Amino acid sequence: MPQLAVGDVAPDFVLPTADGSTLRLSDLRGRSVVIFFFPAAMTPGCTLEAQDFEVLHPELAAAGYQVVGISPDTPEKLAAFAASSGLTYPLAADVDREVLQAYGAWGERKLYGKVVVGVIRSTVVVDPEGRVALAQYNVRATGHVERLRRELGLPAPTA
Repeated sequence: MPQLAVGDVAPDFVLPTADGSTLRLSDLRGRSVVIFFFPAAMTPGCTLEAQDFEVLHPELAAAGYQVVGISPDTPEKLAAFAASSGLTYPLAADVDREVLQAYGAWGERKLYGKVVVGVIRSTVVVDPEGRVALAQYNVRATGHVERLRRELGLPAPTA
């Protein structure tokens, strides 16, 4: 699937979450939503990225953003991941990879020098009207969230 660009309508979705509820993007209309797509719960890079989003989560919420993490893991694995990592924002399970494909976050990527098909670590920011405000693909787990903070115009953390 092609990747999304600024101004595109963000595809709506309905996914089960780690806490047993259902997340529907259209229910968040009127708020900005930061959706990050990650390959696998409980892996070092994904844990680092998820915890970085947790650190930034209060500031994003104060600025009107809802954070949502999506992976192809089961809701049960995401629940264990949220509990072990202390995550307080929703994690949604896209086991069928339909949302990953709709957002351009599934396809060929390099893994240790080899081309594989899988989750393309990505972040898409959806504006309150449901359009893509920012789309980043092939991001690195390390430093990505801090770069996103700057791009969204959030203040730097105080010491």
